[in-house]
Amino acid sequence: MSYFNQVQINCSEVSAAIMFDAGINSCLEYLEAVPWSEDEEEKVLSLLCQLELHGSMTEVLQRVLSEPSTSVRTDDIFLKLLSGVLQAKDDKARREMKTLISRLLREDSFDYNSRFDVSKDTLYHLCHRCLCSLVLCLSEAMCMDSSRQDRGVLMAEIAREADNLQWLVDILIDKRMANDFVKLWADQKELAELHSRIPTMYRHEISRITAQLCIAIGRGNILVPKDSRFSLLSTWLDALYEDFRWMRRASRSVDKKLIEEGLGQTILTLSLRQQQVILLNWFHRFLNKGDDYPNIQRAFEVWWRRAFIRQYGDVPDSSNMQITICNYPT
Repeated sequence: MSYFNQVQINCSEVSAAIMFDAGINSCLEYLEAVPWSEDEEEKVLSLLCQLELHGSMTEVLQRVLSEPSTSVRTDDIFLKLLSGVLQAKDDKARREMKTLISRLLREDSFDYNSRFDVSKDTLYHLCHRCLCSLVLCLSEAMCMDSSRQDRGVLMAEIAREADNLQWLVDILIDKRMANDFVKLWADQKELAELHSRIPTMYRHEISRITAQLCIAIGRGNILVPKDSRFSLLSTWLDALYEDFRWMRRASRSVDKKLIEEGLGQTILTLSLRQQQVILLNWFHRFLNKGDDYPNIQRAFEVWWRRAFIRQYGDVPDSSNMQITICNYPT
């Protein structure tokens, strides 16, 4: 804390103690005008609350206290901020603001005293907007002549919208709000169909969303019913397989091992029959493609042991179990 700010705070305490109103007002005027560091902010707020100066400290507190009506507008503010980032024209600025907003929202999640946070409705509204944009872009790409010069612009827009959706999904996962998105993503049959009909080099960013969800499910950060997990893989697993090579090579931020672990763990949460269908399909594909496909041998091993070695069989029906009480001799 700066020397002069500390002096003014101390003077405020002394002036209040001797009821020297002119001294109090002078100190408050100074504190209202001077910049504060975050440490000084805490000190000023603590002091003013202790002194109970009421009306005379209103000007000072306006810098940090929300007006009563602000809480009503908070979600609108979050919506404007997030929408602004998603629609930003400058890619570098967009990346920087995504990092900043993500960090600030993460701080809010760990601050149990925080009264305001972005709502689930706002995040899902933006997700639906990105999904609609992706469907539109992919539909246009299907109708576009490959020789047209603006094809590259459209493909860049596809990558941009996919990146935006990845960012929103990350926020949903951080805030434990992503359960509904698994079903939403699994239901994107039209998008998955369009995805399969455009070149891999333009579409692979979309498959990273599936990878995100599998990683989160595999870590236990998303808890959804088995039907939702199987539906997710039924809709998007083939696309993830086909795009995996491009995902690895196009971005240094893609962690191959992390995706493989998440995918394997997600598969192993399914019924044994579903595991068998998926893993036998993977086995034959992997033999032909090798490193171009995710290596989920670990999941294959676990399934093998469950199916052929351990063989737990039927779970006993507990409804017919009886409890016998024995009196042991003393």
